[in-house]
Amino acid sequence: MALREDFESQGNWLFRYRSYLPLVMLVLLLYTLKNYTYPGNSEALDHLWEAACLLVSFFGLGIRVMTIGYTPRGTSGRNTRKQVAATLNTSGIYSVVRNPLYLGNFFMGFGIVMFAHLWWLLLIYILVFWLYYERIIFAEEAFLRDRFGAVYLAWAEQTPAFIPSFKHYRKAQLSFSVRNVLRREYNGFFAVILTLQLLEISGDLVTKGRLNIEPGWLVLFGGGFAVWFVLRWLKKHTLVLNAPGR
Repeated sequence: MALREDFESQGNWLFRYRSYLPLVMLVLLLYTLKNYTYPGNSEALDHLWEAACLLVSFFGLGIRVMTIGYTPRGTSGRNTRKQVAATLNTSGIYSVVRNPLYLGNFFMGFGIVMFAHLWWLLLIYILVFWLYYERIIFAEEAFLRDRFGAVYLAWAEQTPAFIPSFKHYRKAQLSFSVRNVLRREYNGFFAVILTLQLLEISGDLVTKGRLNIEPGWLVLFGGGFAVWFVLRWLKKHTLVLNAPGR
């Protein structure tokens, strides 16, 4: 098999199972916590570091929100069985970077991996993310190139794949849809809170030798779970979150 076809085949396979990468990284991250210590041996500094991790992950979620909020139905989905693209997104955030959802995923994961404050673990994360998503992006772009031809090539020529550039920014064609964001991103929102809560409990268990759930994290977890539960119920049992054309 030629290298191009091999990359495309690998990318399609990884695309189908891309939701499992965070689980693999989480297992590795939990393993590294067996020798966890507070940054600078300071619990106060540890709290600041946890807040920084949360902000970085929510920054990534924010990128996803700004992407999903402006995209039409049939694009930028969570499909796993095959590539799908009813139209080619080239405006809004897609005029800044070709893969904004994966950029958002990168920062969401980066904030979580930061928790261990191990520079070599961050390097492993960056390398794995790059190798993993490079092939997925290759497969997706082969699909888009075949489907949209010259239109895709013209867009790709002036829009970077992963590092944003605002040189050719164009306003999004659709208005921002809050309902579309709430319907599609509530799982990612709660996943960040749940994962960091798990890491925080694990870190305290290692350093203190006992279970310790801090009030601030308890409030955040409780609020996050309530939001997740309500949005999931609304999605499953009502049409409140449905937005026409999204």
